[in-house]
Amino acid sequence: MTTLIKNGRVITATDDYIGDVFIDGEKIVGVGKTLPQTADRTIDASNKLVIPGAIDPHVHMELPFGGTVSSDDFKTGTIAAAFGGTTSIIDFAIQYKGKTFKETLDDWDSRAGPKCAIDYSYHLAVTEYEPRHKKEFAEVVERGITTFKIFLAYPGVFMIDDTTMFRVMQSAGEAGGMTLVHAENGIAIQQMIDNLVAEGKMEPKYHAQSRPPTMQADGVARALRVGEVANAPVFIVHVSCESAMNEIVRSRDEGNASFGETCTQYLFLNETYYDKPNFEGAKYVFTPPLVPKENIEPLWKGLKLGYLQEVSTDHCPFNFKGQKELGRGDFRKIPNGGPGVEDRLSLVYDGAMKRGFSLNKWVDLCSTASAKMFGMFPKKGTIAPGSDADIVIFDHNKERTISAKTHHMNCDYSLFEGMQIKGLPETVLSRGKVIIEDGQYKGTPGEGKFIRRGECAQL
Repeated sequence: MTTLIKNGRVITATDDYIGDVFIDGEKIVGVGKTLPQTADRTIDASNKLVIPGAIDPHVHMELPFGGTVSSDDFKTGTIAAAFGGTTSIIDFAIQYKGKTFKETLDDWDSRAGPKCAIDYSYHLAVTEYEPRHKKEFAEVVERGITTFKIFLAYPGVFMIDDTTMFRVMQSAGEAGGMTLVHAENGIAIQQMIDNLVAEGKMEPKYHAQSRPPTMQADGVARALRVGEVANAPVFIVHVSCESAMNEIVRSRDEGNASFGETCTQYLFLNETYYDKPNFEGAKYVFTPPLVPKENIEPLWKGLKLGYLQEVSTDHCPFNFKGQKELGRGDFRKIPNGGPGVEDRLSLVYDGAMKRGFSLNKWVDLCSTASAKMFGMFPKKGTIAPGSDADIVIFDHNKERTISAKTHHMNCDYSLFEGMQIKGLPETVLSRGKVIIEDGQYKGTPGEGKFIRRGECAQL
């Protein structure tokens, strides 16, 4: 099957031209102006942007958490991602206590493989790393997984000690990989939670008060210092505040391989959402929590100047009815997470254009940087001969209102309900096959392929 996309404005992280893209099977085989080839199918992209498929490197599909399971499984979540122009995701395969790395990955394979509508990979979230695991660590890399997640939060559940942190960072660095860190001061936060509970402060807003930005900055500083000693690259996930970002800037300025992301919720929302009545503040309970609005523009600036490398979602939805409500009367029992995988590409486009970003930078933040940093480039993240034909035809003039009534995520609310933005993925191709067209899903769950990843680039 050959496909010719004609007359679009082709945007990559470096290119910007009016031209054509020729696809044969799953691969791009030609790009240029007025290509002479004829194809089995021709798509006219006049007055539209033609961009590489977006990559969301931070999602949690069907994740067990807080006595329930996130409401999007690998089928509904990846279909929603496709509607939003995302053609690759990286989930987190979490090692539960007593599980080997292989058992952990096999478990995630059994859930993701039969359901994924788009291509996928995992970061391995490590909770135990003793000397006996070292051989198995190498086997994980051989399997095509080169990124490893550790938690400095959730003591007694996911949180690791400093010995484990150093071991993971050192092993990942030696393998050409990277360590991702959920960086907070988990022990101090637990004491703050206990103090609030003792005072009878149980509403959703106290989730945020138990995890102030200073505690995130402290965790970031400690993780980066350990990474510097281990001589290994460190990537800080879901940076929500300026003080945490500044720790990354400090480390990068000193020449270290220190990187970070922020998420759409931190670029558009702030802590006042916790004051919504009728327990609605629970919709915004995720970790790190929303912070004062004074942090929003510094994060955008950080993206523009390269202090932060990309934007993800930390998509981990729980329905308000029946799931978030588990925490009525006790913020500790509210499942942490929110929906977002479908809205990221358009939200970042709208916000970035309003702040004078280039289209190239938008594509870099939503696709190319993740492909490079997480070992997928140039297979993913660009439009070039030999790359996978993951392509989005994006109507940048389309005005719309975000709403749970029209989204495809399996969640009964939207974090961005009522927000008016410009930009809509109109047609989405995954490895050469049109899977979104005319507002309809045209693919088949299970068609997504596992992405074997290589060494991580340092941007």
